[in-house]
Parts: sequence; structure tokens; C-alpha cells
Amino acid sequence: MSEAGYTSEAEVDSRAACGSTQAAGASSVRARAVEALDSVVIRFVGDSGDGMQLTGSEFSKAVAKAGHGFATHPDYPSEIRAPTGTLFGVSGYQIQYGSRQVFTSGDAPDALVAMNPAALKTNLADVKHGGIIIANTGAFADTNLAKAGYTSNPLEDGSLDGYRLFRIDISALTAAALRDSGLSKKEVGRCKNYFALGLMLCLYGRPIEDEIADIYEKFAKKPEFADANVNALRAGFAYADAAEIFAATYQVREAAAKPGIYRSITGNHAAALGFVAASESSGVGLFLGSYPITPATDILHELSALKHFNVTTYQAEDEIAGICSTIGAAYGGALGLTTTSGPGMALKTEAMGLAVMLELPLVIVNVQRGGPSTGLPTKIEQSDLLQAIYGRNGECPIPVIAARSPADCFDCAIEAFRIAVKYMTPVILLTDGGIANAAEPWRIPDVASLPKVEVSYRTDPEGFQPYARDENLARAWVRPGTPGMEHRVGGLEKDFLTGNISHDPLNHQRMVDVRAAKVAGTAQDIPPTTVEGPASGDLLVIGWGSTYGTIAQAREKAEADGRSVAHVHLRHLNPLPPDLGDLLARYKTVLVPELNMGQLSKLLRERYLCDVVPLNKVQGKPFKVSEIHDRILELS
Repeated sequence: MSEAGYTSEAEVDSRAACGSTQAAGASSVRARAVEALDSVVIRFVGDSGDGMQLTGSEFSKAVAKAGHGFATHPDYPSEIRAPTGTLFGVSGYQIQYGSRQVFTSGDAPDALVAMNPAALKTNLADVKHGGIIIANTGAFADTNLAKAGYTSNPLEDGSLDGYRLFRIDISALTAAALRDSGLSKKEVGRCKNYFALGLMLCLYGRPIEDEIADIYEKFAKKPEFADANVNALRAGFAYADAAEIFAATYQVREAAAKPGIYRSITGNHAAALGFVAASESSGVGLFLGSYPITPATDILHELSALKHFNVTTYQAEDEIAGICSTIGAAYGGALGLTTTSGPGMALKTEAMGLAVMLELPLVIVNVQRGGPSTGLPTKIEQSDLLQAIYGRNGECPIPVIAARSPADCFDCAIEAFRIAVKYMTPVILLTDGGIANAAEPWRIPDVASLPKVEVSYRTDPEGFQPYARDENLARAWVRPGTPGMEHRVGGLEKDFLTGNISHDPLNHQRMVDVRAAKVAGTAQDIPPTTVEGPASGDLLVIGWGSTYGTIAQAREKAEADGRSVAHVHLRHLNPLPPDLGDLLARYKTVLVPELNMGQLSKLLRERYLCDVVPLNKVQGKPFKVSEIHDRILELS
């Protein structure tokens, strides 16, 4: 693909103006070579105010409507609004989509859309050699080059000769398309992301009619902005259609999806829907007590919009108030839920101990992020596993489960409440920033097929003892005000039956033992562990959480290379699956990739006295498939 046909600004302006009046823009793509692909990785990057997250998510919707499998990775700066043009203010959105199941957002972009020098500087090393770079030349001014640390313009000094570089003044072209819009210069500048979106939709063979309809719906209350964004979109599409610099367009082959109704869903949205499904299944109202914290806040946002499903949301003044209000709601008979991230988990610790002592069902969601302390609020990490299992004072066991993908957050939300109400215990659900904000296709399930969350309150006062237990060692759930069943609760140790305060040493031993036995007993509900690959052999890769897709793809690639390698991915982390010990013994080597310094590795060594090979990464970035694949090849 050559740049010999690069056009002057005057020619481009004329074409952009034509594009802004084009009817729909999708059916007029001129005849040119069309390159068929099995999959492609695209990354949009720019300033945090350039709308790259919107651009990426809208592109994702377009490929989703085409039925492609896809996976995304939004990458936000930690600063609320970093200075324009700086390296630490770059925001990105990567998507991989293809004709088959897509496990990850991709190792290296085939195409990079860079809206300014800082975006190019921070992302160039990831782009495939020979890959496409579309650079917004309008932002490559001396001041922006200096902010990014460039001493010369990379678009002109030959440093990008190993890539297919397309210099396009997106800023000027957008301004030309909107010169009669009546918007201010600043408002026009905010539309350039839609120009970039239109350009990429055309380049990758996607129509824009649906996107135009979405824009008018999104900006229904501000029609002038709707018109401007539509014109920018059409101008970008028309430019890609007409510009001779593009010798070919690209078309990802059609995907063969399992029949059903699909939607694009993020992990946080899936979790919210899962919690509502648990509430509807149980017939019990859902209460969320939460304090906003990145990257968990969207669960609060999503649930606050679903109040018509008997959902009550309470935005508390701090993390402690969030979980304490949830404990109160659970005591009152509601499904209690609180959401947070690592620093908030630290603040909720004492209240989690109170919930364990009270033996009340509630769910605590930790959307993990980089730490410690404030750490990397918008980056991915899996470093709260040991905190979830051990991070409380006293002997304070809590079941812990982890979601492996955005869509899996739905199922894990239901599972968390099922365990909580069956065993009368708090449950911790771990996700992370990588799957909370990422999106993938989700096949909407048949409601009748969903697991049941069965709730029963005790109402018969005959022989009632507050801490008498059933076959699961769960005490009765009694709503306040139930006649003849008054009882006391609190954080001091309880008598084994009456619930009265007890400082008796043997009673304390007995209560500690039974609480531990109850949590251990939840293992009876864990299904047999699924093994992808050979049931025994040389190498087993075991993971948890959001590493699933990367490990799965690395295993498939290694298998194609002729290696015998198996993969187990854990949902239940406390207790661990009953059959895991026997399974580990079937393999000569066990590899454990984690986005931490080896926390699951520690647990496996402690529990099974087995040696494992850790593969650890704490860079605020997910594993690349190549990183795990290369380690598999070294070990097998």
C-alpha cells in the first residue's frame, strides 16, 4: 500500500465537502482491491479529550452488528484530565475482531490511529512491523512534538519507514466539513473522532447507516451536535472512499455464530444484569450500598438505572458506610451488595468481619486495579487475591470467586448470591479493570435456564435459636419484626445457639471452627474442574480471572505447534475445587500466569505442597499471547 497518491489539503477539503452531503455513505465505495482477513487488531489513541473511548466503542458496535467475535481493551490515563499533548494523558481503545472466537484484544495492532504525537510515541512500539499508521498531521505541530519528547517530526524523518504511514490532517478535514455548522472552533474539534470513525469504517468495509441513526439518538436533545457529528462521520467515510492513498480496503470474513440474540456487553454491565437476575430469581429486592471508585463505579451507574426491577441504590459518603448500609439491608432481608476496588476493600475490612460474625448473606465486588494504595486506578492487575482470602483480622473465612471475561461477570454475579444465601455468608467476587471496561459479544440466555437463587426466611418461632444451623451449617435468615423471633446481633462473639454475647473460650473455638467448616463446605457445590486439552501429560497451565482468553489462545497456538499442553481456569478460589489436587498431580509441570507477583502460586504450594512455575507481570497491562506461548514452548 503506497503513499504515492497523497493529496493536497485543497483536494481533500473538496472531497470532504462532497462527503458531508453524501446520502448514506455506505454504498458508494469505489472499486478497489479488497483484502480478506481472518482477524484484525485496531487501536485508536489520542488525548483523553479526543473521544477515543467513544470511537472504539462505536467501532465495536459496528463489528458486533456484523456478527463478528470481538474483544476490546480500553486504556485510560489515571489523571482526570492530563495536560493536552502529554505522554501521560494518552487514552486508547484496542479491538480485535474476526471470523472465529476471539479470546483477547490482540497482542499487536495491525492498524494504529494516532491523533497526536504523544499517542504515536507511547504506542508505536506495539504496532506490528509493516502495520498501518494513520496519523492526524494537524496535531503534529512543534509544541505537541516537544511535549511528546520528539526532536524531529517522525512523520517526516524516516523513522516510520517500517510501517505503512498515512498522513491525514483529520483536524483540518473535520473543520472543512463543518465550516457551515455554526459551532465554535472548540466544538468542531470535538467532532474529529467521528471523522476518524467514518474513515476506519470505510477502510474496513463497514456501513455507516446504523451509526448515523445512533448519533441522532445519542444527541436527540442537541440536534446541532448530531448534525455536526454525522457530517464529520460522512466526511471521514467519503475521504477513505475517495482518497487514492488507500490502494485497498479490508474485509474480515463472516463469522459462524451460535444462533441466538447477542449484545455487546462490558464486565461491569454484565455484573449489574447478573445481580438483577439473581434478585428476580429469588423474588427478593436488591440493595446496593456503594461509594464511587474506579473502575467499579459503572456497576452503581447501571443498577441506578434499573430501579424498576426492585433495585435500591445508595451512594454512600464513604466505603465504610457503603458496606455497613449493605449489612443493614441484608439484616432486613434484602440481597445486599457493595462494590469497590482494592483501596476500598481495605476500608471495608472491619465491616466484612462483622458480616462474617453476623452470618448474613451479602456480596462484595472487588474490581481490581493496580496497587498498592491509589496505585494505577485505571490499569489492570490481579493483586488482591491474597487480600480477598486472608485480608481481615481474626479467623474470618469468606468464599471467593472470580470472573474470567466480561460476559462471565453475569454468571458469577448469580453464583455469588446463590452461595451467599444458601450458606448465609458474605461472598467476595473478584473482577478487574481489564474485564470491567472491556466488551465482548454476549449471547442473551434463556431466563428459564438460569441457576435459581432460592431464599427462605424463617417465620416459625417454635424452638427458634438464632444460631442453630441446617445441613449446610447455615443459620436461619429472620427478618426483623417477625413475631416471636426477636434476637440480638453484633460484632462480639456469639453463643453457639442463642446468639447472646459469649466470652467462653471453648464456645469461641467452636464458633471459629463452624464458620470455617461452613465456608469449606461450599466446595460441595463446585462442579468438576474443566480441563481444556489432555487430561494428563507434561504441562498444565492454570489461571484465574481475566487471564483466561490469553491463556486459552496461547494453549491453542502451542497445540497447533505440536505441543501437549492443558489449561485449567479457576472460578472458585476459596475454597479451591475438591478435585484440583488430584488434577495437578497428573502433570509433570504446572505453569501459573498471573498479573501479580505469584499469589495463586503461593496458594497452590501451600494447599497441595506442589511445585509450580510462576509467570508474573505487573505493568498495568494484560499478558500478550506471545508471552505465555513462549513460556509454554520453553517448558514443554
